[in-house]
Amino acid sequence: MGFVKTGEELDRYYRLGVRKFTGARMMGVMFETEPEVTARLLPPPLEQADAPGGLIFIADYPVTNLGPGYKEAALFVRCKYRGEAGSHCLSMPITNEARMHNGRDVFGFPKKLADIHLEKEGGRVHGWVERTGVRFVEIEVTLSDTIPELPPMGPTFLFKAMPRADLTPGFDGPVFLVAQETEIAARRIELGAADLTLRPSENDPWMEIGDPKVTAAFYLESDNTMLPGKILAEVDPDLYLPHYFKMTDFHAGD
Repeated sequence: MGFVKTGEELDRYYRLGVRKFTGARMMGVMFETEPEVTARLLPPPLEQADAPGGLIFIADYPVTNLGPGYKEAALFVRCKYRGEAGSHCLSMPITNEARMHNGRDVFGFPKKLADIHLEKEGGRVHGWVERTGVRFVEIEVTLSDTIPELPPMGPTFLFKAMPRADLTPGFDGPVFLVAQETEIAARRIELGAADLTLRPSENDPWMEIGDPKVTAAFYLESDNTMLPGKILAEVDPDLYLPHYFKMTDFHAGD
């Protein structure tokens, strides 16, 4: 394959239609936090969820239909858009540069390269994420129960934008609000109690979610299907600009 793709290569790429993750392993926690925390973190026009809080996961995707497997983690906060409940992704570390651009460029997931660890030994699951020398999130779950299926999660609300080429404030072109959903066909779902540790990081400020109260901890084995996204609206670029830089490590000079 060369720099310029052939018609046949393009046809094969677009025929994929959906992104598949077979035999996924995921662990994490659901949490509650103070309303003023999530209110500040949600870009307009997203609104507060009825129960402010969110989700942290650490995952291993051994097989995908896009290429080699990889590990990934994410921080979501619950929200609403025009009355529809869903979540907004604040951060998505990933171990494989080749897989970073799919979710980031196509959908708007704020992906950054990181070191990610996930291991399960009997009834204990341990995971962590590390970037720029900081292990900023670490989770240990002690499993004790199983459930047959997951509760509905709703869509993930994301934003797509391109910074201005002349390096002045704003974007070249519109800023779009995007909705994307992933179907999870669970093979096994285990629940338990978690120890969640968040550490200060200038580049990955997950501690901004405050003092989260863990409401559920889980380990999941599943086959996941990432569905095509949908543009919902064009949003105010000035209101979104302060939120954009979670896409990259932010350096504002001396």
